[in-house]
Amino acid sequence: MGVLQCNLSPSGMRSRRGSLDVSQRRTRSTISSFLLGKVVTRMAYCICLILIRLQPAIASDWIDEDTPEIFRTTTSFIDGTTYHLVMSDEFNVPNRTFADGDDPMWTALDKPDDDMSSAGGGSLHFYNSSTVTTTADGMMKIASVFKKTEWDRFDHVNKSYKHETRHFQSGMVQGWNKFCFTGGIVEVDVIMPGDPFIGGLWPAVWLLGNLGRATYEASTNNIWPWSYDVCDRKLQEAQEISKCNAQNHYGLNPHQGRGATEVDIVEVMTGDSNGPLPATVPPITLPYGDMTLQVAPGIPSNRPNSGKQPKRNTTLSDTGHTMFAAETWYDGLELQGNTSVNPFFYGTYLGETKPEEPVTRTKEQAFQADAVGSLHQLTRSHFEKPHTFRVEWQPGKGGRLDWFVKTYFEVINGTLTSIERDGKGHKWVKAFTIKDKSLSDLIGSQIPNEPSSLIFNTAISSTWGFPYDVPAYCKKCYDCDDPKCACSFYPGFCNMIKSNKTAMYIDSVRVYQSRYGGNHVGNNHSVGCDVPEYPSRDYIKGNEYKYARAPPFSTSDHGRPLQKIKNGGAKCKADSDCGGNVPAASSDNETSTARKLTSAPFGRGRCIPVGQRPRGLANTNGAKNVCSCTPGYTGPHCLAIDHIDDFPSAMANRLSKSLLDDFAHLKPTRFMIGMFGSLLLGLLIFLVHHAMNMRKREINSSMIETTPLVKPQFIMNDNSNTIVTGRSV
Repeated sequence: MGVLQCNLSPSGMRSRRGSLDVSQRRTRSTISSFLLGKVVTRMAYCICLILIRLQPAIASDWIDEDTPEIFRTTTSFIDGTTYHLVMSDEFNVPNRTFADGDDPMWTALDKPDDDMSSAGGGSLHFYNSSTVTTTADGMMKIASVFKKTEWDRFDHVNKSYKHETRHFQSGMVQGWNKFCFTGGIVEVDVIMPGDPFIGGLWPAVWLLGNLGRATYEASTNNIWPWSYDVCDRKLQEAQEISKCNAQNHYGLNPHQGRGATEVDIVEVMTGDSNGPLPATVPPITLPYGDMTLQVAPGIPSNRPNSGKQPKRNTTLSDTGHTMFAAETWYDGLELQGNTSVNPFFYGTYLGETKPEEPVTRTKEQAFQADAVGSLHQLTRSHFEKPHTFRVEWQPGKGGRLDWFVKTYFEVINGTLTSIERDGKGHKWVKAFTIKDKSLSDLIGSQIPNEPSSLIFNTAISSTWGFPYDVPAYCKKCYDCDDPKCACSFYPGFCNMIKSNKTAMYIDSVRVYQSRYGGNHVGNNHSVGCDVPEYPSRDYIKGNEYKYARAPPFSTSDHGRPLQKIKNGGAKCKADSDCGGNVPAASSDNETSTARKLTSAPFGRGRCIPVGQRPRGLANTNGAKNVCSCTPGYTGPHCLAIDHIDDFPSAMANRLSKSLLDDFAHLKPTRFMIGMFGSLLLGLLIFLVHHAMNMRKREINSSMIETTPLVKPQFIMNDNSNTIVTGRSV
């Protein structure tokens, strides 16, 4: 079927208007003809756009065509209703790439991890997109390797360039500003990287609100991890987008508190604890998975001490004096199975920044953030085969967060007991629950209600799983090729990272949502990064520098945080280099995808000579042949599905409105009405007067043009003078 195209472009309308201007000088009905023609032209153009919109689109929604039908729905373990698949990626197509501009759903970073601040530090890796790909057995692979990266950055404090070195490379994959969702069920099948009993790697699967972008500190400063829709004048400076703000600018809703809250589906600590960790109930050993909600504002005082369980009750001495005061922490947290409250991390104080830091935060902008988290026991099997982690998220006021894992149950001493074993048990168990009441009753925060995106990464940080105390003689350095640095690593770490076999594998990721808000607590579920209730696109557009890379890595970015997706153009030798060996979808099942992908004999793409490339398809490095994608597929090698975000957008709605919509709340006074009426009357009189003058000129011009020429005559008068008459005088 052919594709409908509109030839009535704005430029076409301008040329048509020009032809009407010519006729205006030649006819007496020019004004009415011009207005009528302009209206008809615009109507035709709008009708054409509507017809295009009604055509069967050759782009896919966010569901992977390889997702089996059995996984197109799931049942909530909390409300028992059916949830429908809204996004999935099975990673079944090998050799996909995820560098900026390669994939419409994911972006793999090429930058350092900017965590040099008062709140963190110690990153030893450089994120390189080449460490992320898909394997022949259908998994996303995020490798961690021993490979040096060096660059020079400008030190704005000392006004000089500083040489930077990272000895390790790893990967971070983000869905930021591409696929976002609010509420629903997330399931991720993952194999954790490395040896579970060697500390040093920091793998994680997590969610972050779209107003912040992970590792871009300027975007998260006083944005992360706020989830607070209360006007508190004492906290207004610390929360950049506060409910106290009558006008939040950049298309944000007035009097709405916003932020970028973090939900850690699982982040892993490896190592050998030589028995149970202190203060864990029930006893937890390394390795463990951390399941956490990071939220602000946090509890300002009387907080639990790190390394100890929160004291729920005040302890009195025999004489009635207070020995240990009760500490303030969240009530109503639910833990099951081999899961303990995390006693090692209760949150972060984001204080006043130092001059050398990449962001600025004043004393008035300092604040406490809380980590409401748990530790769940992991086993060696979690590092050898895929295991499923599941989070059910009901957003906003009255909502909740529930983490689930699979386990075995056995009767021990007459009690039904959860046994972890290989973590691939046949029964789901709810590991951890946070209800909105626990947050709102204590501090006024809420379960996240922000459109959020998924992140997969493996970090290498001296603050996570590395030796805390090293001998005084030990040189604190992190180069595996320098023998003097050996004491800064756990035994076996350098051999593990040098093996080139250390990687996290994502087998699949799926997101489900409820179609009926009445079936669950909290607010309705939605898909989109810029939903009208929680807009973000205008804000990001107005602050692009916060979400973009810094020099020297930004030289090819043209100031854009995300690059345009390449539609083919990669160098190739055969169709198989362009997905020609990957069958294109041709499903007739209406429930499989909202739009149909085109079926073609050459699969997802083909390799064509440069001279035959379609318009707009750039040549790559002087290649003789380049990839050309089948409609419905994209990426430099045509291996990615061409996902399109067509969900409601606050920015699109704003741009489609009339200019007068901005005055919706204007209350005119009698004086304003009188002035407007006078101006309108004056304009009307001017137009009538102008039209009458134009009419007179046309009549005079017409009389001149129709007066016949008269042959000159020479007449002698009585005084013998010659008189010449006629038009030729």
